[in-house]
Amino acid sequence: MAKKQKVSDEVVAEAMHVAKATQRPGQTKEQTKLIAQGIQKGIEEYKKRNKEKSRALDKQKRKLQQAQRSITETDEVETESTVIYRQSKLSWGLLLVSWLGFAAYVVTFNS
Repeated sequence: MAKKQKVSDEVVAEAMHVAKATQRPGQTKEQTKLIAQGIQKGIEEYKKRNKEKSRALDKQKRKLQQAQRSITETDEVETESTVIYRQSKLSWGLLLVSWLGFAAYVVTFNS
């Protein structure tokens, strides 16, 4: 069986206030109470739908944040590999220049 949710006192009071505000002449208290119950059910249904929409929006928001995080992490990994690649070129270039300098030194002073 489904659990019956307890209705807050605020909702009951608000429903009764609206029912009394729209009361017709000659309307009995029982009829007013039935109208208040209908209004109360309407308020409960509205709040229930609002919660569902809020949950759905929160789920979408979380999915977007996770997607953005994964994109950011991917970009960081690609950026790091690019930086490492450039450092590698620089180190190889410096090594080549130093060997050429050493060779030029040997040729110049050994001749």
